[in-house]
Amino acid sequence: MSKVTLANVRIAFPELFTAKAPDSGEGKPKFGAAFLFPPDHPANKLIDKAVKEVAKEKWGAKADATLAALMKADKICIHDGDNKADYAGYEGNMFVNASNTARPTVINRDKSPLSEKDGVIYSGCYVNAIVEVWCQDNKFGKRVNATLSGVQFYKDGDAFSGGRAASADEFEDLGEGSGADDDI
Repeated sequence: MSKVTLANVRIAFPELFTAKAPDSGEGKPKFGAAFLFPPDHPANKLIDKAVKEVAKEKWGAKADATLAALMKADKICIHDGDNKADYAGYEGNMFVNASNTARPTVINRDKSPLSEKDGVIYSGCYVNAIVEVWCQDNKFGKRVNATLSGVQFYKDGDAFSGGRAASADEFEDLGEGSGADDDI
C-alpha cells in the first residue's frame, strides 16, 4: 500500500458517516467519496506515482503491461472526469474514487471531529483526503484501488446539486412585525 494525501481537492458523493450498500446489491456497505482536481493539480502526480509503485510491488516486471491493460479497462482508482461530464464538477477534471468498509476519520480545519449533523462537508466543498492505494489480484480480478482513511474540511466551495443544506442566513426574518402575516 502507498498512502497519499490529496490536498485541497473537491469532494463529490460523500458517504462519510453512513455506509452505503453497493448499487449492485452485492458486497458490504462502504463509506466513500470521489475527489476531484484539475489535471495539473499535484494530486494527479501523487496518485500516478503511488499507482506505479504498488503495481511494481505486486506485479514486478509485468507491472507496466498490467497497468496498461487496467487503464484501458478503467480499473484504476484515478479516472478522467470527462467520462462523467454529466455530473457537476467532473468535466475537465480528474477524480479518485476511494472507499472503505470502516468509517474514515472526518475532521474540521482545527482537527476537531465532525458529524453528519454538523453539515460542514458537502458535495462541492474542498477537503484534504488521505487514501491508501493498493493492488487487487484475486478471484474478482485485477485492479488498483484506493481505500479512504480520512477527510479534513479545507474550505467552502460551490455546492454540487444535492449538496449543502441552506443556512438560516439565507431566509428572511419572519418574526413579529416583519410582514409575515401579509398575503403573498
